Amino acid sequence: MTADLIIFDCDGVLIDSEPLASRVFWQALRNAGSDISHADVHHRFTGYSETDAKRICAEELGIEDVESVFAEASANLYPEFAHALTPMPGIVPVVRALRQPKCVASNSTVERLKNSLGLFDLWNEFSPNVFSAEMVERPKPAPDLFLLCAERFGVEPSRCLVIDDSAHGITGAAAAGMRAIGFVDPTDPREGRHEVLAGAGAICVVTGADELSKAFDTVLSTPARHSLGRDVADLAVDA
Repeated sequence: MTADLIIFDCDGVLIDSEPLASRVFWQALRNAGSDISHADVHHRFTGYSETDAKRICAEELGIEDVESVFAEASANLYPEFAHALTPMPGIVPVVRALRQPKCVASNSTVERLKNSLGLFDLWNEFSPNVFSAEMVERPKPAPDLFLLCAERFGVEPSRCLVIDDSAHGITGAAAAGMRAIGFVDPTDPREGRHEVLAGAGAICVVTGADELSKAFDTVLSTPARHSLGRDVADLAVDA
C-alpha cells in the first residue's frame, strides 16, 4: 500500500496529553460532586469530542452544571500543559522522516490544539493542516473529519492512511474508506488496547513510535497489488 496522505490523531499519538487531561478533568468532576474514579474518567472520556463528553456528563453522570465543570477543567488544563506536556516519546523523528503529505485530525477543539500541540515544533510540521472536530458536523467516530482532510488535500480516501489510538478514530477512518494503524502508548494503563483497536478495523496495531516507524517502512512500501492483511500481519503485536 502506498499513501498520498498520512493523517495523525493528536492526543495520545503526537502528544502525551491524555494522562494530564484525565487527571485535570477527574478533579473537576470530583469538585462537582461526582464519585467517578480517575481510572474510569480515563477510560470513559479519552478520545471523545467535547460535545460528546458534555453529553456523557449530563446524561450518564448526572452533572447539572456541565459548563462549569468544563470551564474549571479548561482553566486548569492549559497551565498544566504548559508545565508538563511533552510529545509522545520518539514521535518527532518519525513524523519528520515522512515524505508524504501529512495532517492532524483531532476531536479536540481548535483552542485546545493550539494550547497543546501548539507548544511544540511539531505544530510547524503540520500547520496549517491541523483539523478539529469543530470544523465538521460530526466528530469521530463519524467519517466527517477524515473526509475533510482528504478533500482539503485533493486525495481519494482510499489513498489515505490514518494513525489513531482510539476505537473512535479507527472506526471513523474505516467509515471514510481509509486504512488505519492503531497506536498504543506503551504506558497506557487500560488493558486490551491492541484487541480494541484491531476489532475496530485497524490493519495493524503498534506500540510506541519505534513500532510505528517499522510499520511505515512496511506498509508504505507495500505495492498496492499485494494483500495488505498478509503484508502487515507481523506488525499487529499482541493484537
